[in-house]
Amino acid sequence: MVEHGPLSILFAASECVPFAKAGGLGDVVSALPAALAEMGHDVRIVLPRYGTISTEGMTRHPGPLGVPLGLGEAFCAVYETRLPGTQVPVYFLEHEQLFGARNYLYDPPGRHAVDNLTRFTFLSRGALQLGKMLGFVPDVLHVHDWPTALVPIYLNTLEAQGHYRRTASVLTIHNLAYQPKFPADQMYVTQLGWDTFREDGLEDHGAISPLKGGLYHATMLSTVSPNYSREIRTPEGGAGLDHVMRFRGADLVGILNGIDDRIWNPRTDVHIPVQFGPEDISGKAVCKRALQRELGLPERRVPLLGVISRLSFQKGVDLVVEALERILALDVQLVVLGSGDPQLEGWLKARSDRQDDRFRAVIGYSEPLAHRIEAGTDIFLMPSRFEPCGLNQMYSQRYGTLPVVRATGGLLDTVAPYDASTGEGTGFFFGEPSADALLDAVRWAVETYRERPDHFRAMQLRAMERDFSWSKSAARYVELYRWALERKRFDER
Repeated sequence: MVEHGPLSILFAASECVPFAKAGGLGDVVSALPAALAEMGHDVRIVLPRYGTISTEGMTRHPGPLGVPLGLGEAFCAVYETRLPGTQVPVYFLEHEQLFGARNYLYDPPGRHAVDNLTRFTFLSRGALQLGKMLGFVPDVLHVHDWPTALVPIYLNTLEAQGHYRRTASVLTIHNLAYQPKFPADQMYVTQLGWDTFREDGLEDHGAISPLKGGLYHATMLSTVSPNYSREIRTPEGGAGLDHVMRFRGADLVGILNGIDDRIWNPRTDVHIPVQFGPEDISGKAVCKRALQRELGLPERRVPLLGVISRLSFQKGVDLVVEALERILALDVQLVVLGSGDPQLEGWLKARSDRQDDRFRAVIGYSEPLAHRIEAGTDIFLMPSRFEPCGLNQMYSQRYGTLPVVRATGGLLDTVAPYDASTGEGTGFFFGEPSADALLDAVRWAVETYRERPDHFRAMQLRAMERDFSWSKSAARYVELYRWALERKRFDER
């Protein structure tokens, strides 16, 4: 049996708040290690040093780190700092050509970086080289999505003996739909043998798929919500890899993401004009009026709806656009914060520029404004076509803002459906990904706000009391790590 003492865990990832973030992956790679460290585990994180990350105040390790890559070896500097508010070490691999000279994480706007296999092979192999340099032998290497999915393959092949011979791997799928593929003639970049380029490995329709290879090679797999772990086993939700997910089904666990309730807490939030909690929710009305003033909306006592989202097809923002005029006709106000698809950005900006007293859109992202929208709105719209976990629906409930969500992925795991006969629930669901279905759900929420204020208020208070902290999820990950170690030890026999 694997001992039940503290574990040593190395996170290899492409994002981590506050250093680099493109989505929810960055939040997880920050909050989960912090929670694990509080439980007494030795957790460390390795990231690329993107050009947007300053090394000021960091410690530089002496000498370059050699990383086997392509036909030879690449060298990088290693910087170290701490995850803010913790003692968790964060290491940055600095390679100017691959990461430092760029102001993006994955792809330049509107284009694809043609050398992404090289870039993230460097990160994956570099994470392994870093452990050797530090003399750090992790019990578990925890990797995330396609950018570090090569790590489990290296552990099973080139690193099967020596430093990492007893290290297990866990691959977390944050979004199965993101799975770039690369020409087969780039296999040399990885230095992996052609025996790994097979249907139950890296090969996917003649191309290299790092994610597919990692899914076959990782000791254990996880997704970011229980319901998403079920959806990706189906042709509808598996993004072409449902057969892989069914094959690895016994090793696949859905663990719900948590939220950082030190930051997303209306009782202590520094970004909102008045702090409040379920014991006294009166401050929420003050936050609503302040948000209306900030965005130039009349301070009317009508339902104020909010959207904070990447503007994309996946997030269903086009459904909001299609239904917008009919939603506004319900005598509500609606505010949108987000960026993404240029067409959606342009349409929302043009509609907002008409200075309608019912609608405002802010293109871009502002963390303080996001907090004020969560605190000041009554209803939050999240019409995602698919949503592996989602965070904003959890933030919303924490702030007493009732979510209207589509019945998919982690939204099903985190929002309790409203029951008009009892008043139970914390939000409103719709099924079909259509503007009409979204409108019906919004109308239901608005009517409840106006005609059943007792139900609406009870739902707000119930939502604010829900525990979405990382403590429970971190404990589940520790269980998963121990399962992975059991599997690794068993395979050694």
